[in-house]
Amino acid sequence: MAKSQIFNCQFVNSQLFFLPLQNMEENLEITEPQYDVVVVGAGAAGLMAAGTAARNGKRVLLLEKMEKPARKVRITGKGRCNLTNARPVEEFAENVRTNGEWLHIAMSEFSNRATMRFFERMGVKLVTERGERVFPESGKAADIANALEFYCRDYDVQIECNCRVTNILTVGDKVYGVKYMNKRGFERKVEAENVIITTGGVSYPATGSTGDGYIFADRLGHKVEDVRPSLTPLVSNHPQIAYIKDVWLKNINARLFVAGEMVREEFGEISFSDRGLEGAVILRLSRDAVDALLEEKSVKVELDLKPALTEEVLRERIKREVAEMQPEDMFAELVRRLVPKPLVVPICKELDVHSRLYISKVSDKEFERLIKVLKGWSFPISDYAPFEYAVVTAGGVSCAEVNEYTMESLKVKGLYFAGEVLDVDANTGGYNLQIAFSTGHLAGLLKK
Repeated sequence: MAKSQIFNCQFVNSQLFFLPLQNMEENLEITEPQYDVVVVGAGAAGLMAAGTAARNGKRVLLLEKMEKPARKVRITGKGRCNLTNARPVEEFAENVRTNGEWLHIAMSEFSNRATMRFFERMGVKLVTERGERVFPESGKAADIANALEFYCRDYDVQIECNCRVTNILTVGDKVYGVKYMNKRGFERKVEAENVIITTGGVSYPATGSTGDGYIFADRLGHKVEDVRPSLTPLVSNHPQIAYIKDVWLKNINARLFVAGEMVREEFGEISFSDRGLEGAVILRLSRDAVDALLEEKSVKVELDLKPALTEEVLRERIKREVAEMQPEDMFAELVRRLVPKPLVVPICKELDVHSRLYISKVSDKEFERLIKVLKGWSFPISDYAPFEYAVVTAGGVSCAEVNEYTMESLKVKGLYFAGEVLDVDANTGGYNLQIAFSTGHLAGLLKK
């Protein structure tokens, strides 16, 4: 029998490529079957799946290639961990960008309310903030990560870190175990009649999400939908970006235009950096922007800095402000009365009006241009930030080949998928972690 090859992956222009690595049949150690299920990947979905399976009496081995479980959970939400959203369950499908209806069963089995009860029973106090976003009261993501780990250890899950799975073992159309490299550099084989793949996507690869699950799925005949960054900053070559980096704005309305047509509108917070546009509003727009850029369509974002005012009301506001000013007051003073100080010079540059121009010298056309910029400051989008900056991954294992009632593969018996490895992604606001918890829980039930 020919020896199997181990594969790795690379992403070039958001496309997934499989690269053969060296053969690893050497130093093979074989263990006796001692587990009912092996879970591959100790992230949010993996820990939930492992703990759930063990709680139901299964002998569980959880393999994690990083030095500790839940690395990504520990940094999510800027270290605060927006673990779910308290909105009614029926509204979740509206915030899931791909395969929201397919997710219905998993959400019914383990809803956002169930998630909140779960962590509260684990001793984590929760708070609900603006937008119905749920956080640990402590503001520490580590509390969520530790609770998931304690859940597993309470039910005797065997957690092995620094162990990289290299192959999913099958005979015919049935899984029977995995091979993995242990921390000492030896390859081992563990037999189990169930394997749950919860390896995540490829966002934040430093946390261990490097696309391993896509490789396993592809080897086993599964379709992997094109993967690309989602909830990621957008890159702009606008000349004023250099002057407004590190600026953070609240209550901004943003409109996304693709090929000249508005396709999405969002309201909330936005920030600027060396990369371009960031913040919750931009992350929510980025899913459509990334797809459009991949199709080589023109993309731009228009920012309404005064969403509470119509153009006519803003025009009257400017007239009142000017009437209160002295003729020798400068144009910058007017702009400062309308926007935060860091935006004054960039907006003057955008209008090509000198900031020190006397207000009495500003023409009606220049006032009108000011109104247009305040109500629709346009930023062309030239690119998107790579996976290193993306919150989640869009694309993944095709949901059409996974049983929505069990999370079991429709191609390989005993093989399950959960979490970000699946072709399911959602808006920011706690929805993506809830997907991980719901699908992980359902997979951990090991329904047949």
